[in-house]
Amino acid sequence: MKIQELFDLKGRVAVVTGGGKGIGFKMAEGLAEAGANIVLCSRRIENCQQAASDISRIGVKTLARKCDVKSAADIQKVVDDTVKEFGRIDILVNNSGTNWGATPEEYPLEGWNKVMETNMTGAFLFSQAAGRVMIRQKKGSVINIASIMGIIGMEGDAADAIAYSASKGALITFTKDLAAKWAKHNIRVNAIAPGWFPTDMSRWVLENQGAKLTAHIPLRRFGEGDELKGATVFLASEAASYVTGAVLPVDGGYLSI
Repeated sequence: MKIQELFDLKGRVAVVTGGGKGIGFKMAEGLAEAGANIVLCSRRIENCQQAASDISRIGVKTLARKCDVKSAADIQKVVDDTVKEFGRIDILVNNSGTNWGATPEEYPLEGWNKVMETNMTGAFLFSQAAGRVMIRQKKGSVINIASIMGIIGMEGDAADAIAYSASKGALITFTKDLAAKWAKHNIRVNAIAPGWFPTDMSRWVLENQGAKLTAHIPLRRFGEGDELKGATVFLASEAASYVTGAVLPVDGGYLSI
């Protein structure tokens, strides 16, 4: 295959959770620019509807659905609606996530459970529901959005969010284990570990600890949304047909030092 064909996603169907804004929207936009039809879902349907409208201008079909990834019923409805509309699911991007800031010694159980259920259990439930479709198809690609915080520890003044770090670390191990188990179905499971990108969750940290963080980033800057497009399209496409169980950092070199 020629290189253009390897990255071509025409006719594919991608579900992006939390795709209504931020890096989720950018990743969905990248998949659409490569030709994929896009399904966006999150708790805030208005964001997804606006994002779907914007992405449809690229020339692909889009669908917006309300979904709380802590709800197996919500997830199943998104999967069912996607199959009804498009007949298949080729790509799943588990991007929905949340955070709760507190010191470990004061961390409330409520916050721990909310973060774990959204970041880890939500990815499990969505992978399970979409995976059943992919198994029938005998092909698929699951991309879990982890974090460099799931790989290394962070000082409290940079990120006092132990449940977030723990959930992303669990997501990385989940990625590797699911990749091993679903390889027989020709389903690839990989993860992207973003570094510091401006998002609603990271805004306070970047505004208050930005100088300290950039001093540790060899490229000396934070990431931009478009810089996640390439990694997402690569892992979703035939260009990564022999890549599974991998964790791809997109971090400006943060993990290298």
